[in-house]
Amino acid sequence: MALSFIPNVEIVTLLCAVYGYVFGFYGIIATYIFVGIETLIWGANTWIVTYLIHWGCVSFVFMLFGKFKIRSRLIAAATAVILTVAFGVLSSLVDTGLLTGFFDDFWKRFAIIYTRGAAFYITQTACNLLLFLIVFKPLVNRIEMLLPERFRSVSIRK
Repeated sequence: MALSFIPNVEIVTLLCAVYGYVFGFYGIIATYIFVGIETLIWGANTWIVTYLIHWGCVSFVFMLFGKFKIRSRLIAAATAVILTVAFGVLSSLVDTGLLTGFFDDFWKRFAIIYTRGAAFYITQTACNLLLFLIVFKPLVNRIEMLLPERFRSVSIRK
């Protein structure tokens, strides 16, 4: 909420990635609980479909990174950029299909909706690139360090 005054600057992608990385499957569950709470706060619309797919995918991909102990800052940032670009495409596809229907001119309408949101998608992608380059690894390290000993001995990622 603190960043809501800046269009499409968000830390949810970062948090879903960190939680998926550190907590594995429990991070994915937390992601879906978050989307459920968001729905209760903001009401239902097409964004729910996009959030369920996208943020679930972010948590899942980073859960795999955690499982295979991929700790590269560049790989995390590149993956975040790819997933954020995919978010723009996915949200435009969902909005085009669910709001206007699947008709003959679907791709024309998709192009219009996607182009209308391009500035927001670019902003979101650039912010996630910076966040993942600067903050992802330190957050993962800090959360892993703060985990109680009982969680360290029983691997959460398995």
